[in-house]
Amino acid sequence: MLRRGGRGVRRIVEHHSRLHQMTNDERLAIIEKSSKQVSRGIFFSTIIIVASFLPVFLLTGQEGKLFHPLAYTKTFILLIDAVLAVTLAPVLLSFFMKGKFKTEEQNPLNRGLERVYAPLINWCLTWRKTTIGINLALLAISIPLLLSLGTEFMPPLDEGSILFMPITQPDVSNTEVKRILQVQDKIIMQVPEVKGVLGKAGRASTATDNAPLSMIETIIQLKPRSEWRAGLTKAKLIEELNQKLQIPGVVNGWTQPIINRINMLSTGIRTDVGVKVYGQQLDTIYRVSQQVRAALNGVPGVQDLYVDPITGGKYLQVDLNRPQLARYGLSVDQVNEVVETAIGGAPVASTVEGRRRFSINVRLAEDFRNSLAALERIPIQTTAYGPVPLSAVATLRFENGPPMINSENAQLRGAVLFNVRGRDLGSTVQEAMERVQQLNGRLPAGYYLEWSGQYENLISSQRTLLLILPLVLLVIFGCLYFAFHSVREALLSLVTIPFALIGGAYMVYFYGVHLSVAVAVGFIALFGLAVETGVIMVIYLNDAMQQLVARKGNSSETITRQDLREAVFNGAAKRLRPKLMTVSVALFGLVPVLWASGTGSDVMLPIVLPMIGGVFTSSTHILLVTPLIFLMTKEYELRKFGKLDVLDVTH
Repeated sequence: MLRRGGRGVRRIVEHHSRLHQMTNDERLAIIEKSSKQVSRGIFFSTIIIVASFLPVFLLTGQEGKLFHPLAYTKTFILLIDAVLAVTLAPVLLSFFMKGKFKTEEQNPLNRGLERVYAPLINWCLTWRKTTIGINLALLAISIPLLLSLGTEFMPPLDEGSILFMPITQPDVSNTEVKRILQVQDKIIMQVPEVKGVLGKAGRASTATDNAPLSMIETIIQLKPRSEWRAGLTKAKLIEELNQKLQIPGVVNGWTQPIINRINMLSTGIRTDVGVKVYGQQLDTIYRVSQQVRAALNGVPGVQDLYVDPITGGKYLQVDLNRPQLARYGLSVDQVNEVVETAIGGAPVASTVEGRRRFSINVRLAEDFRNSLAALERIPIQTTAYGPVPLSAVATLRFENGPPMINSENAQLRGAVLFNVRGRDLGSTVQEAMERVQQLNGRLPAGYYLEWSGQYENLISSQRTLLLILPLVLLVIFGCLYFAFHSVREALLSLVTIPFALIGGAYMVYFYGVHLSVAVAVGFIALFGLAVETGVIMVIYLNDAMQQLVARKGNSSETITRQDLREAVFNGAAKRLRPKLMTVSVALFGLVPVLWASGTGSDVMLPIVLPMIGGVFTSSTHILLVTPLIFLMTKEYELRKFGKLDVLDVTH
């Protein structure tokens, strides 16, 4: 804030230094006067930036966790900045602004800027309708550009690794799933960009991981980008791996470790999008799920499409023959105990290794457990007849059943899962919903569908943003009103926001970034930055009006339209340097993000893009159009009321 507070001081000091050598008291008086002139605008422009960012705290869920630290940091820094701008800055100016000062005309940079700016502002003040028409046309074009952009919940964060999640048949055996896992890991390691592979099948030794044996999770660690083949991207790498890993009976799935865990914890869906199918019967749910899968097949952007298996599991059914049990003098509990011990295992002892204790179980070997004939020959000891085979008192058979039963809201649930690649999430799901919508009329009674996953988060965030964005504008307007105590001046500063939208829309469009929560946060931050420069322009224009009234009086008889034009020109052109400094500082702080790389840069880019483009176009609007609108307003006041309504800028 010192850089902005010192601009008005420097201007006044330059003027007085040309007249005579100032005393220390005169210099301090000038610093005090100029600080009062700009301090209120600088203070409220900083408060506006803070207030415009406060609605970010209304974000919840994943987006709230991600952007709340940014909002806290920005808020606390700018609050302290606002206090220092009106307390410490004038004190520092009194220490450093000493000696001789060059006038604005003696500064070569300032002369060059005015030489370029003066013809432009004169042209705009002369060709008023053309200037306003060009700005309105650019604004009208930017709106279709924004509407044509795709939508997504959050920009994909490159975690630096890949999570490969293939799904096999529900009745896969331990031996087969181990073989598939080994084959997949061997194929993955053949790709030069892969540093390491770690895969597992089934659930881990934790109650929070209920993965079935048919679900494989393989974490693929990648080498640094500098060691990749030329022109290879992560998307192309996944496509190459997907083509190499086409194994019959296995449906591939690709995601990242962190976002996968977040999705599973927040929505219960381990892919980007899932269609949940609710009902009462598993067989009917599976049939409806297959219909949904058939409808989604072929939708552009839909990848890794599969139905979460809820049937196909193998169960060993043991039907006891009670007359035979009575014949051999056996009870049901005796037979159940033998079956449980032979197949499930019975603890016979325990072993201690360091601080860990393990149970020792005994059961039949895997080859015998997998053979129905071997199971039928399990001996059961009787009192009168000696050992008899299990088949003598029971009938054994394998039956199909659910490998896992999922339920939500007291209803059974199935799911059709898919990822989105090569297209934005919003349009992909929208087309998919249109395809699936045709099935709603053919669903059995009591069965319904629900869209979940990242799309569920997208809809929730859009509803929140529809509340936040109008609230941001209302907060900014309120701060502007308290700064100027004038609705007209507040609206004059607020009108820069739509024109800031022009540059933001063009930047986002030409960079190919989809609309997301990150882009929305960027626009929210942009609104505050755009108004900041507008406040400074309005202060200097009103200062020019004060000087005009002090010189010629406040009457239509003494002030001509040419006088108004010259005063507006002086307020805009003669104070060009502080305005350009404000814009340059904002741009110089944001532009380096465009070349940033590494983890997190892909999230920062959508935030920064609308801010860079918006600051550029809003500044152009403020420098060229705001003086024109201000001039037209003053001409209207002078014509209708016979005098000017001059805002007091020396608070």
